[in-house]
Amino acid sequence: MKTKSYKSDDLEKKWHLIDAKDEILGRLAVKIANILSGKNKTHYSPNADLGDFVVVVNAEKVCVTGNKFTQKKYHHHTGFPGGLKTTTFEKMQADSPEKIIEKAVKGMLPKNKLANKIIKKLKVYVGAEHPHSGQQPKELAL
Repeated sequence: MKTKSYKSDDLEKKWHLIDAKDEILGRLAVKIANILSGKNKTHYSPNADLGDFVVVVNAEKVCVTGNKFTQKKYHHHTGFPGGLKTTTFEKMQADSPEKIIEKAVKGMLPKNKLANKIIKKLKVYVGAEHPHSGQQPKELAL
């Protein structure tokens, strides 16, 4: 038997539409990360970008369980001494809810150069409208 090695140019990339309304953040992020990296396909290869594009709508309506709504914190550092900035989930959802899903999915991807390519295939939007109707994304039921 021969092992077939796939390249990212060999395959056609599909577009998927996911509605994040009333979805749990972590479970949603796992499913999106698997689609982006191509783990849901039979020809998965860890060293190639074989995944599909994902469009997520209604990002502001994603929910979390337990006390995470008030207790979950997001950290980033400015690079200057004493530059650690902290934001709660509640404030992040009010300011930029699309970043919540992007950060959750990015954390579930491998920590290498390929992850930077993969995350560019994720499109997250607040509200039900998106500008990717020309690609005819197929709605995915989670």
